[in-house]
Amino acid sequence: MTTLPEWTDLRYFLELARSGTLSGTSRRLSVEHTTVARRIDRLEEQLGATLFDRSREGYQLTEMGQALLPHAEAMESAVTAAQDELTGAQISVRGIVRLGVPEIFGSRIVAPALVELLQAHQDLSVDLLLLPRFANLANREADLGVMLDPPSTGRYMVTRLASFRMYIYGAPSYLAQHPPIKEHADLIKHDFVDYVQDRLASSGLNYMGELGFTPHRRMCCTSLAAQCEAAALGLGLILAPPYAVPNDGRLVRVLESKFYAERSFCLVAPTDLYRLQRVRVVWNLLRDVAEKNPALFIIP
Repeated sequence: MTTLPEWTDLRYFLELARSGTLSGTSRRLSVEHTTVARRIDRLEEQLGATLFDRSREGYQLTEMGQALLPHAEAMESAVTAAQDELTGAQISVRGIVRLGVPEIFGSRIVAPALVELLQAHQDLSVDLLLLPRFANLANREADLGVMLDPPSTGRYMVTRLASFRMYIYGAPSYLAQHPPIKEHADLIKHDFVDYVQDRLASSGLNYMGELGFTPHRRMCCTSLAAQCEAAALGLGLILAPPYAVPNDGRLVRVLESKFYAERSFCLVAPTDLYRLQRVRVVWNLLRDVAEKNPALFIIP
């Protein structure tokens, strides 16, 4: 290799590694897909190595690409730090923060809380990713995220955001047409709405395993919002946290405090991004909302 690769070429490399497609990378960088392909070809020629395996499904990192990845990420972090220091972003709240959260948690809790924050910081913008899974922070899909399972490898800031309980709910119309539920054993006679079991974003979402029997699942869905809607229309019982349940009387608690499954949300951010003021202000907002609204997570 006679010349060092340019940072801009490495940026194209990073985005393609994260998106896996030329079209996805071109959208994220606001360039033509041919530009992405040309940059990658040039980088491979400079390095004398094939960085991606090309196929109809997209671009997958080769062994050499995997070896280059952490070095490119380190350069990205250094460039970001330099830009933030030179623009004063370390002491002022400006720029874009990408926040990945579970969809119903984001729509019911996070989105309303962000309004006041954004009104107070006119130079701050938030990309709120409402996902049926947990954000992939390793590929920088988001700057910070709310999840059940924090990453087991890599450098991250992690804190427990809130413990929450999944209670049993049913629609009054469903409960009126089915056998009464007075004890835990009565649940075995009832239908349930649940997650698609082979599409669980985390093993922690398999909370119906704590019922003590295999539930009769009438409908499974990757969306908790859709599950709540189906249960509210009388399809079956559902386990859900208080914040997910519509406050309109269409779902009521069953068995009160006799059964619940408990889990905890973690708040996670890569260490190099956590130190940025714009990321920390969103981080602190989420912690503040969780601390001030415990009834959203556990019914007293």
